[in-house]
Amino acid sequence: MTRVLVLNGPNLARLGSREPEVYGTASFSELAELCRATGRCLGLDVEVRQTDDEAELVRWVHEAADARRPVVLNPAAFTHYSYALRDALSQRTAPLIEVHISNPAARGVQADVGDSRRSRWHDRRFRAAVVRACAASDRTLASKAG
Repeated sequence: MTRVLVLNGPNLARLGSREPEVYGTASFSELAELCRATGRCLGLDVEVRQTDDEAELVRWVHEAADARRPVVLNPAAFTHYSYALRDALSQRTAPLIEVHISNPAARGVQADVGDSRRSRWHDRRFRAAVVRACAASDRTLASKAG
C-alpha cells in the first residue's frame, strides 16, 4: 500500500479557531480525518502531520525523500521565506503536491519545485491533492517499471 505524507506547517493546528473568515471553520482534526478517509478510498495509507518547527518539517521532507514517499504539503508561513524547506523539497524522489488554505499567489519560495499547487480554503482541495499525489505516484512507478 502506498503511503502518502500530508505535512502541514505553522499555525495549522489552530484551524477552526484561527481567523475562520480566512481559513474556514473546519478543525485540523477534521481536515486530517478527511485526508485519511480519502486515502482509504484510494487504497492509500495517509499520515497527516503538523509542526510549528521549520527544522522538524525539513526532517520530515528528508524522511519522505529517503523513502520515495509522495508528499502533500501545506507549508503555511514557511512558503514565504524558508529556503531550507525549499532546498529539502528540491531533493524529493516522489511526487510533491503543494496546497494552501489562503492564496499565497506566487509569493512562496517553493513555487518552482512542486508538481502542482492548490490554493483557497476548501476541504476538496486537500482531497484533490491526495488524489493527485496518488495519480502522480502511479505515473512515477510506471515510468520506472517501463
